[in-house]
Amino acid sequence: MPSPTHGKICYVELPAGDTDADVARSAAFYAAVFGWRTRRRGDGRLAFDDATGQVSGAFVPGRRPAEVGLLLYVMVDDVAAAVDAAVAQGAGVVQPLGADAPELTVRIADPAGNVIGLYQEPPPAAP
Repeated sequence: MPSPTHGKICYVELPAGDTDADVARSAAFYAAVFGWRTRRRGDGRLAFDDATGQVSGAFVPGRRPAEVGLLLYVMVDDVAAAVDAAVAQGAGVVQPLGADAPELTVRIADPAGNVIGLYQEPPPAAP
């Protein structure tokens, strides 16, 4: 039986132009229109949390929407099993497991060509 978070959208990267001003403009738009809260991540990137606090993400400069566009990460219980299931249903692997290490992510292209990410939470640290 899958866990309650299996299949949940958990992280979104939004293309936001090329400059810091473009990123700030995007952040202001989402805050004003949707009530998203913004914050600076440890790496300095401007991040957001959706109005529910359930979905977070970052504004990504330099990525054209026509190239990748909105990149959603879907939370899964087992990223390797999810990739196998996706491939069995006609998806292709765009970025293999390990490319975002230490994060457990894979990017796939669905049968229509839309690129999405799969994300597995890391196992709990040993005591």
